[in-house]
Amino acid sequence: MQQTLNTTLLIIGGGPGGYVAAIRAGQLGISTILVEGQALGGTCLNIGCIPSKALIHVAEQFQQTRHHSQGSALGINVSAPTLDIGKSVEWKDGIVDRLTTGVAALLRKHKVQVIQGWAKVIDGKTVEIEGADTRIQCEHLLLASGSKSVNLPMLPLGGPIISSTEALAPKALPKRLIVVGGGYIGLELGIAYRKLGAEVSVVEAQERILPAYDAELTQPVLESVKQLGIKLYLKHSVEGFDAGTHTLQVRDPNGDSLQLETDQVLVAVGRKPNTQGWNLEALNLDMNGSAIRIDNRCQTSMRNVWAIGDLAGEPMLAHRAMAQGEMVAELIAGQHREFNPTAIAAACFTDPELVVVGKTPDEAKAAGLDCIVSSFPFAANGRAMTLESKSGFVRVVARRDNHLIVGWQAVGVGVSELSTAFGQSLEMGARLEDIAGTIHAHPTLGEAVQEAALRALGHALHL
Repeated sequence: MQQTLNTTLLIIGGGPGGYVAAIRAGQLGISTILVEGQALGGTCLNIGCIPSKALIHVAEQFQQTRHHSQGSALGINVSAPTLDIGKSVEWKDGIVDRLTTGVAALLRKHKVQVIQGWAKVIDGKTVEIEGADTRIQCEHLLLASGSKSVNLPMLPLGGPIISSTEALAPKALPKRLIVVGGGYIGLELGIAYRKLGAEVSVVEAQERILPAYDAELTQPVLESVKQLGIKLYLKHSVEGFDAGTHTLQVRDPNGDSLQLETDQVLVAVGRKPNTQGWNLEALNLDMNGSAIRIDNRCQTSMRNVWAIGDLAGEPMLAHRAMAQGEMVAELIAGQHREFNPTAIAAACFTDPELVVVGKTPDEAKAAGLDCIVSSFPFAANGRAMTLESKSGFVRVVARRDNHLIVGWQAVGVGVSELSTAFGQSLEMGARLEDIAGTIHAHPTLGEAVQEAALRALGHALHL
């Protein structure tokens, strides 16, 4: 016999958006049920952000040790290292396990009922759990089903053709790897695999890597990629894979066909909202392309049905989903909120790292703003020198008339950590004088932030 549960808030999806919404709802005393078909934490914790950063760290450590085995300028010499990839994966899984266990504990603490199973939407107030003989009635339905990798029809996954999920849990390392897609996922993993010892090639249809970022910002990454010995096939399109000869067929800009030999092909051409397989169409919601259309309170076209995170389209960022989830819980509790951040930081964990917050120079120009654009190079930053990482810069974009800062970008070692300072300065309406007049600790990479503002005002001190 089917059991029926009643709740104020029902959340479909236990990723960063869904679980944060559930925790906040629990804190606010809202009766909440969270339904998740796989592991709590979603893509980000289990097969995305966290495991990829762990693998990137392993790769960096291995490369550094190998560098020291060849006699380093630091005077450190070690014998040639070996890698036990199984142990590396075990360590990465341990981090994931600790984080997902922590999420489960937080949900329990805030009295959120978690149901393991696949949701099937019946209507805006009713959801069934497939195979569990359970029906849930709710006042508010929050859709947080996330996104999934885009597949290419000519490269069906299986065997030597893998997605980022398999790339993050290798049983063994391939001798040769071709990455299809030169965006942030493909490059983060391609660079990591190269540092782990694989021969890596990247096939990208656009004319440059990381096409979502501007050319000046990606130049240090391009130089690093070439230095690492990663082969780039830019403006090349993929035609198919021959399993017999282990070759990837690609077409070059002149229309000629190339056969590239490889052991594995990693398909990393982007992500799309996860709208299929749970009867979302029953709600007949307004769509925005392949994403659900939402307003500035994350409301869909149906009353009391909300959507957050990747399901609601770009930017597909875990921290955006978390902020939206927290807001929706507060709206349901009767608070007055709307989602209007000044900027949302996007970080790319390549070598060197990239971070973009707010408007780039091109975007400011397109918006009709007359701006001062100023950069400060890490080559003139003492801390960067001590980290053997002199490539890259911090760039500020500010209005010429009142010096209001509208954007920050940086490329260099560890710059993802500067995203907090960038985001805060934009949210608080900082002007160039505010940043230039704030005393920054020495020696830190953050001094480049102050120096970029000083340079925009015409008086950088260390350049």
